[in-house]
Order: sequence, then C-alpha cells, then structure tokens
Amino acid sequence: MNYAKSEAKDHAREHMRGIWAAALNPFAEDLSFDEAGFRRNIRHWVDDLGIEGLFICGKQGEFFSMSLEERKRNLEVAVEECAGRAGTMMSVSDQNFDTVLELARHAQDVGADYIVVHAPVLHFVHDRDALLYEYYKAISEAVDIGIAMWSHPDSGYLMSPELCARIADLPNVVAIKYSVPREMYARLTELAGDRIQVSTASEEEWFDNIVELGWRLYLCSSPPYQLQTANDRRMHDYTQLAFAGRIDEARAIRDSLDPVRQAIKSTKPGGKPQAHGKYWQELLGQTGGRVRFPMQELTEAEKSATRAAFKACGLRL
Repeated sequence: MNYAKSEAKDHAREHMRGIWAAALNPFAEDLSFDEAGFRRNIRHWVDDLGIEGLFICGKQGEFFSMSLEERKRNLEVAVEECAGRAGTMMSVSDQNFDTVLELARHAQDVGADYIVVHAPVLHFVHDRDALLYEYYKAISEAVDIGIAMWSHPDSGYLMSPELCARIADLPNVVAIKYSVPREMYARLTELAGDRIQVSTASEEEWFDNIVELGWRLYLCSSPPYQLQTANDRRMHDYTQLAFAGRIDEARAIRDSLDPVRQAIKSTKPGGKPQAHGKYWQELLGQTGGRVRFPMQELTEAEKSATRAAFKACGLRL
C-alpha cells in the first residue's frame, strides 16, 4: 500500500473506480494451484479487457478449500501481476479471527491496495450490531490498509445500512461489497456515500446504479471476464459511455449483452457455480481448471449444453 492509514478513504475515492472483477482460482488436474494459469488470466483481464481492479481469494476463488499458505501465495501472485496496472483487493475472510489478521497483515506487507472482510457467521447470535461493529473496529485498529466490508446472505443475516454507516466512520474502512436488495444499498449510499464506496456484485444492476445512484465502482464478480473478450468489450464500453453521460448509447450496448447473460444463467447448475464459471472461461480461451471438493465438476451433458449456449450467444472471440 502506498498511502497512510489516515489517507485510506481519500485514496480509495481516487483509485477504487471502474470495473473490478472477482477472480476464480484455476486448479490443475492434480488439484494444485495453477499459478501459471492464474498469471495468464490476470494479464488477459488487465491488458486485454481493461479491468481496473481484481478481488482475490474470495468465495468465487474457493478460498475455503485453500491452505493458509496457498491463500498467501494467491495474494502475492496477484500483486506481482497487477504491478500498479490494476488495483488489488484481497479477501482475508475467515471464521477464525487470527487467520483474518494474519492474512490482512500479509496483504499489507506484500503491497496489496485493500482488503475485504466478509461478515462472519454468528451462531446463535440475534442481537448482532454491537458485536459486528467491534469486529470491524478490531480489524481497523490492527492494520493500516484500507478495508472493505462485505455483507451477503451467506452469513445468515444482512448488515443493516445504519450499522454499515456507523462502521464507515472507522478511519480505514473505505468500501463495502453489499450483496443486498437494491433499497438497502441505495439507502447506504445516501447515508455513507461520502465516506465509503458502496457497490454490489450484480452486473445486471450496474448500469442503473451508475445512472441513478452515481456509482463509479463495480465490486465485483466474474461477469467482467465472462461477458467480454479482447475483441468484444461491451461491459467496458457501456460503463465508459454511462460515466460520460451518454446514457442512451450505453443502455443500447448494455441491452445487447442479454443473450450472453441468458446463456450463462440458463446453463449454470445451481450447485456448480465455480465449475460452470471455469468451463465458460475455457470456452473463452482463459485458464479454467478444476474445482476442489466439496465443489463438484460439470457433467459431460452440462458441458455440452454450455458449449451450445456459448456458441449461440453472440460473443465475438
């Protein structure tokens, strides 16, 4: 990181902009981490697709199946490959708080730009707000790096806009990936948009959030590298047009991606999101690879249906 703790919010306001993608992690046939394939993917995402930041080692990346050392190496490789050409946000999420802090300090030490911390699963806890405030406060006090909150139904609850706005007062809390209904993230934008970057992972809502909420950050999921190729950068294009106020042109390009969205959505088995995403990457010429247990691989029938939808969706390779 190249800013002081007291500068974290200003740094994020200036540098955490545009399209940020959540990386899937490629695993080789023997299920080892395919570092070379990961490096190739990052170069393609940044150099060919113009993606402005990467979200590393999150749930898309199957962090839950990786050892602590593998997770640390994942962060190191991303920093090396982005090398100032794209931002890095490292997921240090874990149920074990010591692991969260160890990964957060490692991310800070190796030169990551920011970290993101998922709201923990809280067994038997019903009155959560004070606990969650102290959780993020403890992380804030332990490190200098900018911190993004992350609230998602996977935790078993959603953090309220009011709680998130209170946490936003912490000096190095700079953003939130807020996977909640639109009325909740619109409310948080109103309450705390002057202190943190508010975003959600839904690409289908991204255009409306630029136009209606004034957002300048997409944070983040796999669509930036699954809806685009080096010769067909329509998500990038509609984003830049919307930023420039050319709304009708942007909307037309956004709408033109509907066949691609439908091809992905209609062929993705509910229990195999990572495997489907990796196979779609392979169809695009990226490194996909295997998934680790307990995640399951696609069947040959599922691959065949995905290939057919891919060929008909209109993406230009």
